[in-house]
Amino acid sequence: MFDKILIANRGEIALRVVRACREMGISSVAVHSTADADAMHVRMADEAICIGPPSATQSYLSVPSIIAACEISGAQAIHPGYGFLSENASFVQIVEDHEITFIGPSAEHIRLMGDKITAKETMKNLGVPCVPGSEGGVPDLDAARRIGAEFGYPVIVKATAGGGGRGMKLARSEEEMGHAFPTARAEARAAFGNDEVYIEKYLGNPRHIEIQVFGDGKGNAVHLGERDCSLQRRHQKVFEEAPGPAIDAETRARIGKTCADAVAEIGYAGAGTIEFLYEDGEFYFIEMNTRLQVEHPVTEAVFGVDLVQEQIRVAAGAPLSFRQEDLTVNGHAIEVRINAEKLPSFSPSPGRITQYHAPGGLGVRMDSALYDGYRIPPYYDSLIGKLIVHAQDRPAALARLNRALGELIVDGIDTTVPLFRDLLEAPAVQTGDYTIHWLEKWLAETLG
Repeated sequence: MFDKILIANRGEIALRVVRACREMGISSVAVHSTADADAMHVRMADEAICIGPPSATQSYLSVPSIIAACEISGAQAIHPGYGFLSENASFVQIVEDHEITFIGPSAEHIRLMGDKITAKETMKNLGVPCVPGSEGGVPDLDAARRIGAEFGYPVIVKATAGGGGRGMKLARSEEEMGHAFPTARAEARAAFGNDEVYIEKYLGNPRHIEIQVFGDGKGNAVHLGERDCSLQRRHQKVFEEAPGPAIDAETRARIGKTCADAVAEIGYAGAGTIEFLYEDGEFYFIEMNTRLQVEHPVTEAVFGVDLVQEQIRVAAGAPLSFRQEDLTVNGHAIEVRINAEKLPSFSPSPGRITQYHAPGGLGVRMDSALYDGYRIPPYYDSLIGKLIVHAQDRPAALARLNRALGELIVDGIDTTVPLFRDLLEAPAVQTGDYTIHWLEKWLAETLG
């Protein structure tokens, strides 16, 4: 087992890893920008090293600075959290070249799943159901129009290196393809430095279902059920729950086994999430995230496991601490992502926290790095906390979430807490009868 782990991240996820390390008796090293000198993960870690100015490109994305921090501190491993360098295959290769352990999958697997076309081809060959679409990248507009005619409109144009909705455009007709194709390529080039795009059949009203998998890198893997992440705004998840309201035990076991078998076949190591669109009882693969997800706590709640500690154990060469038959769903969990944003514009709301009180009680978990007097910097993502509740069933979890939101106090800035209070009153949320398009429509009607 490692003696010391460096955490190449910030905010609540860095604090989450610090806590896992402390429970395992492992020393933790926080890295931080000058803007984060007073951040909670810096205060809580055993050591802290400043790696640059506020800009993420000069600090949290600076590979030389992170490697230097490892060498200075003597850390034997790096936990990347999520975002930043967590799915950067070149970074992983550099880490391995310096004989430091990367707590996550291999550079090969990150590279394999990082390109959407290659990932889709790989999953298709492994028996995972995929969305019908082009066999590879689409070279030009004429080819895009031929593919649109072949599969029938609407279709969606996607960046092969994409994520977060960037480089993604819907074409409902041949005429719309004339705008969608070049726009998607331009966005992809600007966001990812790669303008290759592919085309898939557009599913009209699906849910977004993701399967949590975990492999030991030696051909063994399990699944930990599904999360329903259909409540999204601009392709960004805001509300996640497990188990999914639309998935029964038989369906869960079937798609879960398919995913676990796939990652076992390729020798995948660590945590991963296979994401699907789900419509009319069918799953369609869209991508695999080769890292810990923001919404991992809902899976931890219903299965009673610590995914971060398991990541660390597997990276150290230990076998999985649980078998598939040990994993059973217990109750229902929901997570809401609380952002420092002003409604209804959702514009960032950085500033000083004048008062902070986290909710508590049975089945309530608040993952946040906030504290009284903390100043939220304007340089990073607006996520400031994740409120997770767990109860014996979905109605009880919704009631607990409503209660916990009422207890949460974050004064000094604007947050999205009022959004969730209103959202819980919506009949579609109360019944679980929603799809990936529902929230956008509800927001348009509610907020204007």
